[in-house]
Amino acid sequence: MPITRTITIEKKKRGRKAKAAAAEPVLFKRKPNPKGKTLVVVESPAKAKTIERILGPSYKVMASKGHLRDLPQKKLGVDIENGFMPEYVDSSERESIIKDLQKEANRSKAVLLATDPDREGEAISWHLSKLLDVNPEDNVRIAFHEITPPAIKEAISHPGPIDMNRVDAQQARRVLDRLVGYKLSPWLWKLIYRGLSAGRVQSVATRLICEREEEIKAFKPEEYWTVEALYKKEDSETFTAKLVQIDGKEAALHNKEETDAAVADIDGKTAEVTSVTRSRKQRKTKPPYTTSTMQQDAVNRLNFPSRKTMMLAQALYEGIEIPGHGHVGLITYMRTDSVRISDEMIAQVRPYIETVYGEEYLPPKPNVFAKSKKAQDAHEAIRPTSLQFPPNALTSVLSRDQMRLYTLIWNRFIASQMAPQIQQTTTALLQSGRCTLRASGSHVLFDGFTVMQPSKEKKKEGEGENFLPPLKKGETVNNVKTKGEQHFTAPPPRYTEASLIKTLEEKGIGRPSTYAPILDTIQKRKYVVKEGKQFVPTEIGFKVTDLLKKYFDGIINVDFTANLETWLDKIAEGRATYKKVMTDFYKVFDKELEAANGQTEKEKKESQEVTDVKCEKCGANMIVKMGRYGKYLACPNYPDCKNIKPYSVLQGPEEVSDVKCDECGTLMVYRDGPYGRYLKCPNCHANKAIVVDTGITCPKCHEGHMVQRKTKRGRTFYGCSRYPKCDMALWNEPVDQFCPTCGSIMVKKTYKSGKELILCSNPDCPTNPKKKKGKEKEKKE
Repeated sequence: MPITRTITIEKKKRGRKAKAAAAEPVLFKRKPNPKGKTLVVVESPAKAKTIERILGPSYKVMASKGHLRDLPQKKLGVDIENGFMPEYVDSSERESIIKDLQKEANRSKAVLLATDPDREGEAISWHLSKLLDVNPEDNVRIAFHEITPPAIKEAISHPGPIDMNRVDAQQARRVLDRLVGYKLSPWLWKLIYRGLSAGRVQSVATRLICEREEEIKAFKPEEYWTVEALYKKEDSETFTAKLVQIDGKEAALHNKEETDAAVADIDGKTAEVTSVTRSRKQRKTKPPYTTSTMQQDAVNRLNFPSRKTMMLAQALYEGIEIPGHGHVGLITYMRTDSVRISDEMIAQVRPYIETVYGEEYLPPKPNVFAKSKKAQDAHEAIRPTSLQFPPNALTSVLSRDQMRLYTLIWNRFIASQMAPQIQQTTTALLQSGRCTLRASGSHVLFDGFTVMQPSKEKKKEGEGENFLPPLKKGETVNNVKTKGEQHFTAPPPRYTEASLIKTLEEKGIGRPSTYAPILDTIQKRKYVVKEGKQFVPTEIGFKVTDLLKKYFDGIINVDFTANLETWLDKIAEGRATYKKVMTDFYKVFDKELEAANGQTEKEKKESQEVTDVKCEKCGANMIVKMGRYGKYLACPNYPDCKNIKPYSVLQGPEEVSDVKCDECGTLMVYRDGPYGRYLKCPNCHANKAIVVDTGITCPKCHEGHMVQRKTKRGRTFYGCSRYPKCDMALWNEPVDQFCPTCGSIMVKKTYKSGKELILCSNPDCPTNPKKKKGKEKEKKE
């Protein structure tokens, strides 16, 4: 049942509006000191140092280090009968931080709450107001979107009250997630195994991945063919043309016979140029980054997971120590869905572009980008805070990964205010008997904003020069070669982090701050695994998704989740109330939960897979059960009989290896796990990874062999079999050769293109490609 059918907007009543947040007894009574400093509370300790330096000796800046109060861990903590009133408890892990803040609040003449400028930050400020005995209706809240002296001084001079609408919106999100997780997860435990979790948004993301996998499995490829011909004009270079029409109709070739007939009509015959069209095309620049587009580009271009991207962006936002400048915040707030740029920064970037790149790269007016219909537009786009710090000026202060991300943000921002690229395109139609072919060429007249793109990216986007020789209508060209090529239609691709984030944003699921945690959670729960960059659902992921689709399709679906996000936005805007939204959601959820609980035993019996394997303890036929490490066999008479067996007994006798167990000396057997095959001892149940021996003697200790291993994150490397006695390790596969220059072992490096090179493993060796590039740069300089 869509939420839009039941939720209504309550009109604002005159007078003070009742809020969802409960009136709580204040345990701490603040005693302000009129002669004290002003206490400013932020979230991050790194940010605190920068802000205190900017504000001067009249201010004391301290960090809360995130949330100090939350819902209790061991109970629901939501009074459903009393308007979904949440019960908050102080964090026991941060008791010392709370006490330190309260002591400083007593020493201070005033308290200002400067948590992050998003809904979660607003909620943290409200919790701080309760802990520090500050009236949320007073002017105690300040917010800044970049950590620079002008932005911070402007915020300090214009404090305001805490926005209770935004607090309610964040509280609604937290309570919704608690209700779904706390009530739905135990239901899954009964049907699958304890420890599983369901979430309002994470389950929808898993569902998208599972449904895509089902599409791929159901896809039936269809054969089709294309024809490409090589032509040459006298005294000019050859050019390529593609078959587009046969007898004036679209050339749809389905098999080799049809293709061979078309090739016969073209091959070795002249063709007449029937038309030549020339045009100029402008390619406009993209807007500066939002959280979503930054995460997508970081995945695609830098191979950064979204979690890593946000961690690096947080560090750039909070500030880096720069010699001669102190602690400097390098980018604006990194959780945003806006593409807007402030007038102050526009006034800085236009002269910068004109000076550094030339007048022709500056458009007549600043580029303005349309905002998305779903965007809250609360903050600016992600951009550098100052043009005083280009990437090449920060090579000594930023880490390699910080530099790569900062360069990405810098280039995108500068490019967003540049003139468009201009291309000259030429299209010629050729007629060869009944066949019409199209030849296309293009070249860049003015590079415009693409001057900010690395050459590799330009090649990926197909910006290479593709010239056609001068052609005129009516002239003939000679065919040099014609070939037909077979193709098959491809299924939709699996989701990557970048494409899943894009889909979540397009469908209105989640918000900028939630994308990284969603992707992290579904991997930690083992609902999906990564193969390369692609998400593949596990058996557990499919099982959970099928159950949720069957019993909770009313709330665990794309439309309902997206509509709910819209209603959370309306709470933040004051156009809907916390109580009404929660009540209407719970009507749908409670009805489905009650129906699902009534079907639990029936579902257990229907989904139970009975095997022919007899329990040797009680004689019952064992059943297949699912655990966190995959399938296994269990006795149906549990808890009276607790006998279990590995699932592999259904697949015949276990394959015994020649590897002895380190604990008891028994020969280990092969088992299949969620991450591939491994070795298990049938006697003491010890586990061991399967080691692939390269047969190459370790070049460091000369006693062990180089074997293939995997890191905790699944990345393959090669190390000595005598580890930890010998710590020799290489990322690339070693070969039984040694460098004639430095004597180090050689390795085989495989590139994405499939090209393989044998090179020296020593990064400081003069023969190493990276070392060669460095020397070439030095020569040029």
